[in-house]
Amino acid sequence: MKKVEAFIRHEAFEPIRQELLERGIPSLSITEVKGSGRQKGVVEHYRGASLTVNVRPKLKIECVIDDSEKDIVVETILKHSRTGSVGDGKIFVVPVEEAIRIRTGEEGEDVLQSHEGTEIPAG
Repeated sequence: MKKVEAFIRHEAFEPIRQELLERGIPSLSITEVKGSGRQKGVVEHYRGASLTVNVRPKLKIECVIDDSEKDIVVETILKHSRTGSVGDGKIFVVPVEEAIRIRTGEEGEDVLQSHEGTEIPAG
């Protein structure tokens, strides 16, 4: 199993989510984060005052997937988040040693949710 963590621009999220859902990978978590990288500070002007913003808003996407799905997830994120500009984000892929579903006690790859391109209703 692998955990993919991606820091992306907000506008890239919905196309990524939609394509992953269509490709049978519906399970992911997102967090709103702020960070800095090569883009450094951005000077903004507000009511005549200049302000340097050193951290930029991003979304962090996390998903734990089967090893065989890693390339699909990474390619999808790259496809929808690469603009060629500084600040596009980063992707990290790390191994997952163990996964346990709390409700049932299932372990390992049985915990992962892969589906055939249909949205799972909430509830």
